[in-house]
Amino acid sequence: MLLHIHPEDPQQRNLKTVVDCLKNGGVIIYPTDTIYGLGCDIYNTDAIDRICRIKKIDPKKAQFSFVCSDLSHISEYVKSIDTPIFRLLKTALPGPYTFILPASKLVPKMLKNKKDTVGIRVPDNKVCQELIAQLGHPIMSVSLPMDGEVEYYTDPLVMHEIFEDKVDIVIDSGIGHTTPSTVIDCTSRTPELIREGAGEWEALIG
Repeated sequence: MLLHIHPEDPQQRNLKTVVDCLKNGGVIIYPTDTIYGLGCDIYNTDAIDRICRIKKIDPKKAQFSFVCSDLSHISEYVKSIDTPIFRLLKTALPGPYTFILPASKLVPKMLKNKKDTVGIRVPDNKVCQELIAQLGHPIMSVSLPMDGEVEYYTDPLVMHEIFEDKVDIVIDSGIGHTTPSTVIDCTSRTPELIREGAGEWEALIG
């Protein structure tokens, strides 16, 4: 299903359609403040397995992340954060960053890596934030396969043509961006840049 949701004034009826889909184990393609992502309920292992098959990745070796609605929401899914890291998160979020943080017990084992950490995002995107708020917990997120033409992962109409038999809903909120999030490891006292993307690393660390 291709479902249009206005990026600034999301239609509540359409948001409910997507949330109901997620609650029933559905897989969606949804907008963020960077590129469109593949997403599902973080507590539905069958849906996570489906995404792994779409991405052709081994669930045991995958680097999963998920999206939260705001900074307070993050605190439920990570262990205690020291003051400098909290300030960093407060400065950067919502925004185009993925932060690797120590995972709390609320994070499903399937989404943790061997170091017991998890990647967390708070995208500056109203549709994404509304979906998470109505679902009541985070959405597991991975990027679309980016091995084709740029329209392959930016244009919802093209994404629907390619993935309509693999996902349940493709959200159309306009053309997406082409650069993924900046990834920062915050598991030690000094944040470490893992991947430079849409977020400005130099500006963030001053």
